[in-house]
Amino acid sequence: MPISNHDSELLEAALVGFQLQRDEIERKIDELRSRLGGQTGSTQNRSLGGSQRRTLSDSARRRIALAQKKRWAAYKAHNGKPAGSKPKKRVLSAEGRARIVAATKKRWAAFRKAQKAS
Repeated sequence: MPISNHDSELLEAALVGFQLQRDEIERKIDELRSRLGGQTGSTQNRSLGGSQRRTLSDSARRRIALAQKKRWAAYKAHNGKPAGSKPKKRVLSAEGRARIVAATKKRWAAFRKAQKAS
């Protein structure tokens, strides 16, 4: 159903009025928070999806890192993976290497032959 010009003006006026009321309420909430000694940041940022990042002290960050390392060590110990062990490196036998070299020479010979033919 189309909105008439009069209706759209009325809705816009209502919207402006409600936004003013919201701003006034948020100002009062911030004032109360400041009186209580809480955060003084605007609630508008939170209502619009903005996030306020907390900063951690160096000691807190260090404690968190140490706790995470401890959890990973316990996880690895439980799953039977010894700390610092690497898988053994695979070794190519002389026979295997000779087969690879022969196959490579054969491919290059076929390639050169095809180049001369064309």
